[in-house]
Amino acid sequence: MDTHRHSTSLFILVLIHLLLHVLAHDFLLPGSSLSVEHSSDVLASPDGTFTCGFYNFSFNATVFSIWFSESAEKTVVWSANHLHPVYTWGSRVELDIHGGMAVKDYNGQIAWTNNVSSSDADRAQLLDTGNLIIKGKGDIILWQSFDSPTDTLLPKQNITATTKLVATQTLLVPSHYSFHFDDQHILTLFDDEKDISFIYWPNPNINIWEKQRNSFNSTTIGVLDSSGHFLGSDNLNFTASDSGSGIMRRLTLDFDGNLRLYSMDKNGTWMVSWMAYSRLCYVRGLCGTNGICVYTPVPACTCAPGYEAVDRSDGRKGCKPKHIVSCDGSQKMRFVKLPNTNFLGYDQDVRHFVSLQTCRSACMRTCSCMGFIYVQGMGDCYTKSAIIGGVTNPALPFSAYIKLPRDVEVLQYSIPYSQPFGPKYISECSAISTNVTDFLDRTGRSHNGPKYWYVYGFLSAIFLVEVIFFLLGWWFILRREGKRLRGVHPAEVGYEMITNHFRRYTHKELQRATRKFTHELGRGASGVVYKGILEDKREVAVKKLSDVHHGEAEFQHELSVIGRIYHMNLVRIWGFCSDSPHRILVSEFVENGSLDKTLFRTEGSQILLEWKQRFNIALGVAKGLAYLHHECLEWVIHCDVKPENILLDENMEPKITDFGLAKLLNRGGSNISISRICGTRGYIAPEWVSTLPITAKVDVYSFGVVLLELLKGARVSEWAANADEAVEVAIGRIARTLDEKATMPDSEQAWMDDFIDLRLNGHFNGLQAKTMIKLAVSCLQEDRNRRPTMENVVQKLLSVDEADSSTQNYSLN
Repeated sequence: MDTHRHSTSLFILVLIHLLLHVLAHDFLLPGSSLSVEHSSDVLASPDGTFTCGFYNFSFNATVFSIWFSESAEKTVVWSANHLHPVYTWGSRVELDIHGGMAVKDYNGQIAWTNNVSSSDADRAQLLDTGNLIIKGKGDIILWQSFDSPTDTLLPKQNITATTKLVATQTLLVPSHYSFHFDDQHILTLFDDEKDISFIYWPNPNINIWEKQRNSFNSTTIGVLDSSGHFLGSDNLNFTASDSGSGIMRRLTLDFDGNLRLYSMDKNGTWMVSWMAYSRLCYVRGLCGTNGICVYTPVPACTCAPGYEAVDRSDGRKGCKPKHIVSCDGSQKMRFVKLPNTNFLGYDQDVRHFVSLQTCRSACMRTCSCMGFIYVQGMGDCYTKSAIIGGVTNPALPFSAYIKLPRDVEVLQYSIPYSQPFGPKYISECSAISTNVTDFLDRTGRSHNGPKYWYVYGFLSAIFLVEVIFFLLGWWFILRREGKRLRGVHPAEVGYEMITNHFRRYTHKELQRATRKFTHELGRGASGVVYKGILEDKREVAVKKLSDVHHGEAEFQHELSVIGRIYHMNLVRIWGFCSDSPHRILVSEFVENGSLDKTLFRTEGSQILLEWKQRFNIALGVAKGLAYLHHECLEWVIHCDVKPENILLDENMEPKITDFGLAKLLNRGGSNISISRICGTRGYIAPEWVSTLPITAKVDVYSFGVVLLELLKGARVSEWAANADEAVEVAIGRIARTLDEKATMPDSEQAWMDDFIDLRLNGHFNGLQAKTMIKLAVSCLQEDRNRRPTMENVVQKLLSVDEADSSTQNYSLN
């Protein structure tokens, strides 16, 4: 019965979703608008994942937003006018002929505008990525919502030096938490108070090496990919616990100041797959000024002794004093001790190796001192000018002392504790405890009674058990690691873990995984590749590197670079083996093998790459190379781009492999020196055989050859007019011929039917084909300065990416 009810409900949801998608607009043309009154006045992404329109967050207030269409509860990922909501009647969003988009209230007053003014606006459209864009003529993007995020980052959306996430509350009101690059180019969580901003993640009290970040990079960019992996230019690197494709994800800075990565399950419910803080109480300012976060066992807000809640429905508003402090010397003060409690920041004075009495006297003498933290046994003393960021935890070695007038009584209230967060991360606390001593009393604390000893004895026992389990766990791990490293050359132990997703394997492990290296996948100048299956059942490609003569320092540096490279169009490197004399790389296994095996088939072959697949391969390879050249933490030249080094996954998406020949460029843009020619004949740029320095433009040249092979469906080595014509001469001749024909008017474009792979029977997109031909010609220029960058190539291909769905300009016959 329950199964039937669930199936019926799911069917109704799907039906409603399909109906709304049919009624929704595909795009908004200049001079048109979307009205708040009509539920069908929305934009839908082509695949139906996202919807854009007016989101009513109260009875009479609405915001122009983007949300997930299939989430159980409407999840907003971007809002335009959340600072200035408009009325739920008479409001609209308009797109003018100059590309300006404006949200107007019922009276015509502008609540938000994108500040765009252009003479060639074409349309507004919501993409499958959740990006709302305004296109100009020639598919130029005049404006996009991805450049102005609110509290959420979507897969493929960049966070840069000019963008930031700001947490919002239930009514879309911005809170005081933000996530952006700091002045050292490190992605950071900030608590933005009225006059000052405080860093609370990563821990500001540790150095840059302990943070495992890279500061002052020339690039400032971070991106989440669709599989759940985030990588920043500062080496911020984390992965969803359910990493993999086919899952809807979002990275959101929540109202409580915690950065969380969410994944949607099949029921449309969001599950947390990563978070910056597993212990929420350590988020700065969670319980406001004079508030303390305690575990009950879930985090809850309470007030310091002598203080009361500002708003019992919202613990984040903190607490206010029940007394007035006079500094004329007439008021007698005392201290109330809070064991296992710390207050973060606002240190007025720091002293070391002092007694408790000295610390107490230092605070008592200073009228502005609100209390102090003392570390028993170490003599550390921290006097506080404000008590903010309070945390109570039995594991803390600190004690807090709150300064209060002697005539202020510490009352024992019994107000129930609230739960600041739960499975749905509710944005308000339903109640707030008025006094921290109430929490301590209700857990058994009494200055004179026996409950105090019973409870703390019980907590001590639990703590002891945890310590024992912790030590046993480390003993087991170290014992296992010791066995695994037995027989490894001591000089190579430094490679044990270069990055947190790049692990080391022993030669015996890889022997077992590959069944003693029996299943060969392929071989090349840099080594032989075998298929293997790891203990966790992952299929991998295991490459034995040959001719590796690097010194230890150089090899370690190259490994560290490879381990940090991650892009959907680059083969993921999972680890390595460095058991002398073996040098082995372990990478993901890509199902359909290399491009050459699929592209260069005879007419009787079962697999034939269709036009759309070929175009997507060209675009994917261009994106991968652009990442290596321009976005990678260290710029990388591949040096051997060819179909054999382009793998195709189960969806025929390309992944570039074989970084064995890659060399690094420094950030200053200077050239590198390579002692011998790298690459494969036919794909080698002219500067390899000259005295010119090698730059990223050698990869651009090789990409141009691959483009022609995708178009022609034949190897470059087969293009020679006769046996005496060298392949390099043939490429130059064909490039010049194509350059001349590409300038012909559209009415004389029949030559493309003869040039493009005849096995396609004329089924290709004329606009995309012509663009690829022009790009190939420009990439094959002998003068490297006339070749485009890979970023330019990606932009050109993206400009015609949607041509196969918007214009069916196939065979010209």
